[in-house]
Amino acid sequence: MSRDSLHRIAVLVRHNVLLRRRDPAHLVSYLVMPMVLMLVFKSMLGRPAQVVTGMLVMFSVLSMADVATAVLTERVWHTWDRIRATRARVPELIIGKTLPVFAILAVQQIVLLGYGILAVGMRPAGPLWPLGLAVAAWCFALLGVGTALAAVVRSQGELSTLCNVGALSVSALGGALVPFALMPSWARAIAPFSPGYWATTMLQAAVRGDVSGTAGPAAVLIALGAAAGAFAWRRLSRGWGRSSVR
Repeated sequence: MSRDSLHRIAVLVRHNVLLRRRDPAHLVSYLVMPMVLMLVFKSMLGRPAQVVTGMLVMFSVLSMADVATAVLTERVWHTWDRIRATRARVPELIIGKTLPVFAILAVQQIVLLGYGILAVGMRPAGPLWPLGLAVAAWCFALLGVGTALAAVVRSQGELSTLCNVGALSVSALGGALVPFALMPSWARAIAPFSPGYWATTMLQAAVRGDVSGTAGPAAVLIALGAAAGAFAWRRLSRGWGRSSVR
């Protein structure tokens, strides 16, 4: 990657960091709400690791709206063509817009994991680096899928609907809300088709210190994020939907 390319990415990152700093409401709400629910579910389930990882998965999927908004806003404001008219290429635009959101997702998950250890009673076994791998893989998957959504939806209303329905569906089918063993047989059969299943399995394995149990789901989520990111790059590079957003 050339120096000019890195400079363009850095400019885009600074601009999008400023936009995120001006509107921190989503980050605050998606930190406070899971913290409250963790305490409620802890008294109901009595399984700290299940409670912490489940709430983390559900609210990080809700946070995916912030990922998509980083690109969708430019389309809604009709400024995407102006950005495309600069020397910045589509991969640089995507990287510059998603890096700040990746950092926000990582901060959200690290804070919730720390809260789960201090307030909910979750006790990781073994080294902490599997948790770092799990957080990075899940953030990458959310980043790819969120960017792909931004290349498909036509309004903030569509995006909010997809993210809200998706968060509940992914969490419920992935075993984030109740232990996998307690789910009905039909739900267990289709659970592997939900990214939430792999995220919950990965995070719970990381809490147990199970390196191999963390690496397998992490590879699945990284592949999902890469495929979704490639789809987004193809759609955005072709200028899809420039004039259809209202």
